[in-house]
Amino acid sequence: MKIVAIRDEVVPIRSSIRNAFIDFSQMTASIVRIETDVVRGGKPVVGYGFNSNGRYAQSGILRDRIIPRLLKAAPEDLLDDEGTNLDPFKAWDVMMANEKPGGHGERSVAVGTIDMALWDVVAKIEEKPLYQVLADRYNAGRADPDIFVYAAGGYYYPGKDLPTLKAEMQGYLDLGYNTVKIKIGGSSLEDDLKRIEAVLSILGEGQSLAVDANGRFDIREAIRYAEALEPYELFWYEEAGDPLDYLLNAALVQATERPIATGENIFSLIDATNLIRYGGLRPDTDYLQFDPVLSYGLVEYLRILEMLKRHGWSWRRCIPHGGHQLTLHIAAGLGLGGNESYPHVFKPFGGFGDRAQVLNGRIKPLEAPGIGFELKSDLMDCFNTYFT
Repeated sequence: MKIVAIRDEVVPIRSSIRNAFIDFSQMTASIVRIETDVVRGGKPVVGYGFNSNGRYAQSGILRDRIIPRLLKAAPEDLLDDEGTNLDPFKAWDVMMANEKPGGHGERSVAVGTIDMALWDVVAKIEEKPLYQVLADRYNAGRADPDIFVYAAGGYYYPGKDLPTLKAEMQGYLDLGYNTVKIKIGGSSLEDDLKRIEAVLSILGEGQSLAVDANGRFDIREAIRYAEALEPYELFWYEEAGDPLDYLLNAALVQATERPIATGENIFSLIDATNLIRYGGLRPDTDYLQFDPVLSYGLVEYLRILEMLKRHGWSWRRCIPHGGHQLTLHIAAGLGLGGNESYPHVFKPFGGFGDRAQVLNGRIKPLEAPGIGFELKSDLMDCFNTYFT
């Protein structure tokens, strides 16, 4: 078998929402399509990918370096030992040929976007959902039948008052979510506490609230917020400061008994290792949010998981950032702690398929070969529009 063609396009993600650090009015994303000469169901096997939200399109790196390397590679350099399917690890080595260590902020996103499409191809050729492929290869065949999922929202935008915020969160609860998340750090502490209390006022038994500062604070402000948040029974306090400020993170852990979540903006094995070495995180309390697509793809994410195991962390403490179908399959297939969800933002990339349902805060991955993009009509409309 061989790869016949790889295409990439830039898709706008325009929205008036903002978090504590950025607005999304000019945000873009890369989408990719990998076509092979393998036929299933009378059609060539095609894999799709895109980058998780929060990072811009990677067209320059994709077109100048990553895609040409894959297309120039000898077929055997990309195939498994049987020569019947792609080997994402070999493809990863080809994509990273002649790349120096370091510089993970954008290159990692480009590689991760292609990596998503490669795994989509692999699972389609095996004619299995990706979660089952991952379970068979890395989890003794054991896939979780359903997984915890939380609803991320609560962004700032013009005219959003407390009743509007409460209505948004109630909408997520009505969809079946038990845990919701809102942004903090984009307003004053006084205003953020009012927003927190407003959401807590509508939560019932078994329901919880997480908060996310998106890396906004310096060490003093991060701890000030932690002290103010201590009386509230929050699910977690997320990404208080710069993700690579391990001293801040370690000090924050010392300042609060509440769970800390971080990692979505750490994009490599070595940076993840340093977070575990020096970030002061508690394996029995805190959560890790490494995003497979933003951090060199599932190939690198598997390396990160092995590192965590060596340091005494359970994979159940991992709840990836991303809120899309790939992370859902990874969580189910590898036995992670759950997955993020974006019920009303970052369309068409967020979400899990037209028939997917959240029941009591949990969701089942849909049964289809590959990642299951074909079961998500708005996303396939996007792919078909740009790749015709």
